[in-house]
Amino acid sequence: MANKKSLALTKEQYENLIGSMRKGGNTFRANDRIATALVLEANLGLRIGDILKLRLQDIVLDGGRYRLDITEEKTQKKRIFTVPQPIYQYLRVYCIDHDVKTDQTIFPITERTIQKYLAKVTSELGYPNIGTHSFRKFFATEIYVNNNYNIILVQQLLQHSSAAITQRYIGISSKELEDALAGHIELL
Repeated sequence: MANKKSLALTKEQYENLIGSMRKGGNTFRANDRIATALVLEANLGLRIGDILKLRLQDIVLDGGRYRLDITEEKTQKKRIFTVPQPIYQYLRVYCIDHDVKTDQTIFPITERTIQKYLAKVTSELGYPNIGTHSFRKFFATEIYVNNNYNIILVQQLLQHSSAAITQRYIGISSKELEDALAGHIELL
């Protein structure tokens, strides 16, 4: 998967992948841990490496809200943003059910383990070019579409240095840009 460009998931693919991971398939066993890690990636927009280093104590109560307080592995940027309460509760229940202490990593597995498992699931479901990063791209695309196509908002949430990088994430292609320009001809 290393040299393939991963695609953003559709909502249907996201639901099918997570559902399949929770029940198992013909070529793979159910794996709630991996499913939960990928659900978090899809809901927080963090890279999988940062999800795998996450501890419950990295989400702190600040006034009446929870916020994530980590340093990103890839960029070394401080990542501080609000974690919606339903996501915190979802994670907390997972930690209780799996006897994970607040100072322990929530998902003691490797990125490679997740990639190999995901490859089996996507192969069985017939989803090409899907990798762990597809879940981060799904997050970006959903935020973009559900927030009036605000590219700057998505750029800030992903902590990208430029909107051009964010555009690639959400799949704004040259054709879409050309179609937008062609649809906006106001000659007088």
